[in-house]
Amino acid sequence: MKRFAAQYVYTLTSREPLRNAFVEVEEDGSVLRIGPCEEGEERMEGAIVPGFVNAHCHVELSYMKGLFRKGTGMAGFIDQINALRDSFSPEDKLAFLREAMDDMWEQGVVAMADISNCDDSFAVKAAHPMYTRTFLEVFGAHPAECQEVMHRVRALQEKAQALGLDAAPTPHSCYTMSPDLVTASSVAGLESGYLSFHSEESEEEEEMMMFGRGPMWDNRKANGIPTPPVTGTTSLEYFLNRILAGGLRAPVPGHVLLVHECCLVPEGALLAKKVLQEPFLAVCPLSNLFIHKMLPPIPVMRESGIPICVGTDSLSSNDALCMVDELYCLQQAFPEVTLGELLEWACLNGARFLGKEDVLGTLEPGKKPGLVYISSCHAARGEASPRLTAQSKSHRL
Repeated sequence: MKRFAAQYVYTLTSREPLRNAFVEVEEDGSVLRIGPCEEGEERMEGAIVPGFVNAHCHVELSYMKGLFRKGTGMAGFIDQINALRDSFSPEDKLAFLREAMDDMWEQGVVAMADISNCDDSFAVKAAHPMYTRTFLEVFGAHPAECQEVMHRVRALQEKAQALGLDAAPTPHSCYTMSPDLVTASSVAGLESGYLSFHSEESEEEEEMMMFGRGPMWDNRKANGIPTPPVTGTTSLEYFLNRILAGGLRAPVPGHVLLVHECCLVPEGALLAKKVLQEPFLAVCPLSNLFIHKMLPPIPVMRESGIPICVGTDSLSSNDALCMVDELYCLQQAFPEVTLGELLEWACLNGARFLGKEDVLGTLEPGKKPGLVYISSCHAARGEASPRLTAQSKSHRL
């Protein structure tokens, strides 16, 4: 049995922390008991929280760290990723990938929703103590490719499952896929009960879908790539309609993660709740700032009532895969959101999306959520609840 005590303990059964409290765990990490510290008991200055769930990551792109120009917009970012994708050896890619996984684990990430375009990450994830659900991202803008693309992704799924990974197809985005492929990959992914979709990531995306213009539209035209249909509606509405085109009836069952949603409006959130039985939102604020210098509309998201999760995206669009950095960014931009609520997004809601809330997400007897210590976390003078600082770091206990 081990015992850890801190100035604050966030069990996340409530958004308010316990003050001057301890957590006792078995050697295997199972929570035994939580309670107030004894008088004079030594405690850490900071917070103990459950393990983080990184709700959106592309860990296979970790070799791209530090190679990208910032602020290029989505069209410029896509050009860079296409130019650099094959610029490293398989051995180097694997080394960067393994290092990124180990770093996240040491920082307290216990589970991850990871995007894969190939099998580079499979063996590492299968052997790692971190739980991952692998979303096998589907691309294909040429309508005639649909059947062939789905055949390839099914083969990739079999390879992942043979290694013991939870894995299934998932559509990438509205603009990299033909309408039929969006539908086919969505229906295939929902067979597993889970889907992850890049949605409304930038104003460029919305301009392309609604009006058939803008940098992303011009980029695809210049490179001879088929453009998506101009619907006059948002890309989110287009996606939801493509799911229903597969014969599924609303509310469509399954956990559907809408990633980024930087252009989400209240009407779109209402439609998502109508069409999807269990929608979730994943925010990756530092990636959004890196690429197109904007943040997701957190007030709209909170008002919608759709559970919010937190991801880091990849090292092609981020300086680090650090959940505390993402939370600090959100706290500074939206100071009305308490640390307790931010941790609920980063721990509990991610566990709910992955269907792991019986084990992860909260500090409760019998669960094995992992214990994480966050340093330099304290309440300012006159404030009741603590806040992160620029010096805050996390590490696994």
